[in-house]
Amino acid sequence: MECTVMLQRILKTAVVLLSSLAAMPACTTTAAAPESPGYIAHPEARAFIDEMAARHGFSKDELTAIFSQAQRREDILELMRRPAEKRLAWYEYRKIFLTQSRVDGGVAFWNQHAEILESAERELGVDAQIIVAIIGVETRYGGNTGSHRVLDALSTLAFDYPPRSKFFRGELENYLVLAQEESIDLLSTKGSYAGAMGYGQFIPSSYRQYAIDFDQDGRRDLWNSPMDIIGSVANYMHKHGWDLGAQVVIPASVSGNAYNAVLDKGLKPQLAMKQLQQAGITPSAPLQDDVLAALVTLENKDGPGYWLALNNFYVITRYNRSPLYAMAVYQLSEEIRQARQQFLQARHD
Repeated sequence: MECTVMLQRILKTAVVLLSSLAAMPACTTTAAAPESPGYIAHPEARAFIDEMAARHGFSKDELTAIFSQAQRREDILELMRRPAEKRLAWYEYRKIFLTQSRVDGGVAFWNQHAEILESAERELGVDAQIIVAIIGVETRYGGNTGSHRVLDALSTLAFDYPPRSKFFRGELENYLVLAQEESIDLLSTKGSYAGAMGYGQFIPSSYRQYAIDFDQDGRRDLWNSPMDIIGSVANYMHKHGWDLGAQVVIPASVSGNAYNAVLDKGLKPQLAMKQLQQAGITPSAPLQDDVLAALVTLENKDGPGYWLALNNFYVITRYNRSPLYAMAVYQLSEEIRQARQQFLQARHD
């Protein structure tokens, strides 16, 4: 009997306690969001670290610390899927670069660095107006050298962009080596969404291969040394076969249907002018029969326009493989040249 009474009291107490607990406000605790592990959690990144240690002698611990701070960037992946050169027609693309402010900026840049440009033209055989125009198209004469951290851009494209992962893995490798060679800060350096750097927007492999120490101070600095910037752009064009003072591109007209087959031949000049004329292609100015050219079509508002691209046009496409880019550089260079001539003439008068 006493046991029964005691058990009833215990049960009654338990019920009261449970009721009290149920009446208490819920305890809300928000767990701190775990910090992003960066790319160190990515299996391909870990394999890449092993490769870099074996191939170049990098410290695995140092690379682990670096890639733990590298971040995947969705905006970069989206930009890679929709580059302006593929989604815009020529008449739309042209409006971006052929502006009065970019022409005026080119004249100012040329005037400021006239002696360096003259030296580059003389020593490397590349027209000053082309050097200026490339820097103008790429970064507005250094006004916008990129807002994406290069480490993030190259890591994202190397490990999370399968269509070109092999290429960008190579660029990431070159970037790590370049950082040692030129004392570049891996964690703070910014560039384009594709990892291009400096006034001339050199990707790491191009930086290592074509950038030059034009001011001979022991470093190739494409952000702060006008001599290195100008000399490196000139050297890139020189190494790809620029012909000083030669024509770049000539408007053309077409007739018949045979010219369509020529459009499939690519951007490299490989057909002689005589062959092109036999295909119904006529240049707006006479060219010798043995001159090699390629036929390029660009979309104007009122329909396609046709151009005969010569060697120098092809060389510009080695900097960026789009014919839209090459035409923008060429036309901007011509407008800058003409504007500067007017400026110099007015100052003389």
